[in-house]
Amino acid sequence: MEALKDILATCEEIAFDLNFTRAKEWKSQDDNRVIVGYMPIYFPREIIHAANGMTVGILGGGDRKMIIKGDAYYQSYICHIPRSIMELALDGHFDSFDGFIFPSICDVIRNLSGTFQILGKGKFVKYMDYPQNFVANIGGEFYENELQNVLDEVYKINHVKVTPEKLNHSIKLFNKNRELLRKIYDIRQEFPWRLTAADVYHIVRAGYMIPVEEHNQILEDVVYHISQDINEPLDNIRVVVMGAFCEQPPVGLIKTIELAGCYVVEDDFLLGARWIQKDIQEIKAGGTLLSSISYAFLNNSTYSSSLYDAEDPKERRLLELIKTRKVDGIIFAAPSFCDPALLDHPILQKACEVNNVRYISFLFSENTGQFKVIKEQIGTFSDSIKLWE
Repeated sequence: MEALKDILATCEEIAFDLNFTRAKEWKSQDDNRVIVGYMPIYFPREIIHAANGMTVGILGGGDRKMIIKGDAYYQSYICHIPRSIMELALDGHFDSFDGFIFPSICDVIRNLSGTFQILGKGKFVKYMDYPQNFVANIGGEFYENELQNVLDEVYKINHVKVTPEKLNHSIKLFNKNRELLRKIYDIRQEFPWRLTAADVYHIVRAGYMIPVEEHNQILEDVVYHISQDINEPLDNIRVVVMGAFCEQPPVGLIKTIELAGCYVVEDDFLLGARWIQKDIQEIKAGGTLLSSISYAFLNNSTYSSSLYDAEDPKERRLLELIKTRKVDGIIFAAPSFCDPALLDHPILQKACEVNNVRYISFLFSENTGQFKVIKEQIGTFSDSIKLWE
């Protein structure tokens, strides 16, 4: 059993390895292995794993990569993450990748997928549309067809056929991964001082860069350690952070929130790792290969600004989350120019006002370097709740 501090140091190193060393080493061990990069928010990693592949999260360079060439590809009023990803692509960081998935988030990401195609990055580039109709024989079939298109592209590269047995094995591994992540968040709900929000971020982000088998072992070790009575509690309020589901906040910002007197017990950072809220069922006789994956997306997805949810409004689900996590307030932290998040925030904030839920709101970019003003705002927010509750 590794010491917790060693695990956290390893996860931080892996999480921000912009050369994707672990993934490239994994691929080099077998000629039939493939690496598929994918952008946030969600992609069913199980299907690539079953095809002898590994999905790698493309999360931008954060504050660790200076943007020079990438600025030439996008306007100044566009969010930061596509320019950051272009910088990584133009500097050769993705040269060993076999394909790229760009899930449907916004027009900026759609255009980014087209730019990758023009530049000839990878052997295939897929802009992944998601269903807006959640009826199984309409939206479900559409979604299965989209996933099958991805598998067809992978098959052209390594000629590995995905069977129900292989996919069931992959489903079990990722079910375990989500279960362990839920345990970490549940333990931190009661004892948030046992693991900082920045530590959790590094742990989850590391899972985007290494094989799921290796990540599951890390998560099991973390659960063991934080199940012990470690560290001392502080007089912090408990908060949810919402809005950072695509472009990721700087780790310095996450640390600032906690230093300002908050325990982040729930968030939508790296939301794709916890997107499916229940176990995906294994494929049964008579079902199609991708039916379980499709069912899980249609019925067990979390809520997000990028997901069509007219029949189950996200403001209701946010209020339910607040009650479940027993939080004192919400921090709406959205990337500058993120249309999906910024269009939703007035709706969510109105629901907070109607239900007497305290909140604060601000913007960031992934390379934000100064947090003094944000710390003062959050500190005032935290103190006001502690004083007047």
